[in-house]
Amino acid sequence: MTLGLGFDSHFTESWLRQSVDLGLVIALTFLVLLAVRDRRTLWMVRGLIVLVIVAEVGQRLQLRLLSFVLDKLVIGAALAMSVAFQSEFRRFLEQLGRGNLLPSLRSTRRVSIDADRSLDRIVDAVKELSQQRTGALMILETNELMDERDFAVPGVKLDAQLSKELIQTIFQNTTLLHDGAVFIRGDRVISAGVILPLSERAASRQLGTRHRAAMGITERTNNCVCIVVSEETGSISLAESGILDRPLTSSKLKELLELRFAPTSERESGQPSLRIWGRKFSTRSIKLMRRLLQLPENK
Repeated sequence: MTLGLGFDSHFTESWLRQSVDLGLVIALTFLVLLAVRDRRTLWMVRGLIVLVIVAEVGQRLQLRLLSFVLDKLVIGAALAMSVAFQSEFRRFLEQLGRGNLLPSLRSTRRVSIDADRSLDRIVDAVKELSQQRTGALMILETNELMDERDFAVPGVKLDAQLSKELIQTIFQNTTLLHDGAVFIRGDRVISAGVILPLSERAASRQLGTRHRAAMGITERTNNCVCIVVSEETGSISLAESGILDRPLTSSKLKELLELRFAPTSERESGQPSLRIWGRKFSTRSIKLMRRLLQLPENK
């Protein structure tokens, strides 16, 4: 009887220890993903998780050679990720050191007169460029600061006040910067002549280089949306997460941008901040897990 109780106690203690160990690893991985939130990193983390799971299964089944090979692959994959995504991990460590690990979950007010005016200026410029059939490509930064190393070529620094006239002038065929993209942060035009990586996904022949560039940068990072004006047809497109929404009218574009930059949940001034925080946490958690596991999103 004493032996049985001792065995049960040892088994329970071992099971609890393993459960806590697994829970802490999952929590740490989840926090890293929330802090980084980069599409490429999610793909690599998903592959690393598969390797770890298979290695653990191999150890449990006592497949020594397979476990040895997979253990080395896991170490190599972790080192490769640390080299390939230095900026993302550096951002995570900086946020951890500042005690600001989850800044994206904090309540921020995106709805402001300045934001509305900026969107109006952008939409007005896009409307006139579309009517003139002048090609244009604009990168609009959304939630967090973008890493400009995601650009193929960072372009020419401007740091100028956003205006309809400035955007229209940049994209005139007679200017030196009209072939590249314009990078917009808030109410400032940060740079122009930005060269973006092209999407490697198969696309319609009707889509030109600007459309593929818009898809490419939004595939690499979730911190921006791209507006494209076709030089051939004057049609307006909006790219987000590697997907093009086209063709759009100027009014539809404004509606989509307002929804993207001014979420409804942040307009509700009567709700307690804790409820807003909880809603944002659950929404981001669900989206993150869907993307990590490649589950289809509800429409």
